[in-house]
Amino acid sequence: MFTGIIEELGEVLALERTADAAVITVRAPLAVSDAAHGDSIAVSGVCLTVIDQTPDTFRADVMAQTLAMSTIGSLSVGDSVNLERAARVGDRLGGHIVQGHVDGTSTVISVTPGEAWSVLRFSLDDSLAPLVVDKGSISVSGVSLTVSSVGQEAPGSAAGGDGAADGATASGHWFEVSLIPETLTATTLGALRPGDRVNIETDILARHVERLVSLGLTTRSGS
Repeated sequence: MFTGIIEELGEVLALERTADAAVITVRAPLAVSDAAHGDSIAVSGVCLTVIDQTPDTFRADVMAQTLAMSTIGSLSVGDSVNLERAARVGDRLGGHIVQGHVDGTSTVISVTPGEAWSVLRFSLDDSLAPLVVDKGSISVSGVSLTVSSVGQEAPGSAAGGDGAADGATASGHWFEVSLIPETLTATTLGALRPGDRVNIETDILARHVERLVSLGLTTRSGS
């Protein structure tokens, strides 16, 4: 379990692909300072398990499902990744409850710089749109963020901003987040440009509510 508060920017040193899996090596001095074999580390929002380590690196297996659902498989040597060690019981919950089990990826539609922050708009898959609400929590590449706006555009339309790109889904769902300078410099989000992909994880509470509603179990039988 994680909180979405990034502790360190790591560097991809290797990504060894096999037929249906991969092994990633990441330079992460802080993350491995107290890590042990079998520990969990979130890599840009994806929970991975340490299988080997040195004083400043760790290696982790990446299964086919993870490669298909996230941006991990498209990483290259030298890329930066957001890193967070698993939360300890009793720690302050500075962000929100993040599992490290991403729902999929989103595409940056636009980046709109401001004097003290930047507003980033992301595409939102139609199936995930009901789980993302204004002022709710969302994890973007492992970073705990508050949704500042949600909406829907006509297919093919592009949002305004710095180099806006057509990243909307078939139904045009999107969400926005407003990033302060600290987030822009301490994570990989500050380097995002229209067309870039990110990992997203919706709020676990929203997922459970959606499942209960879909099964017609919003009230317990006999209560």
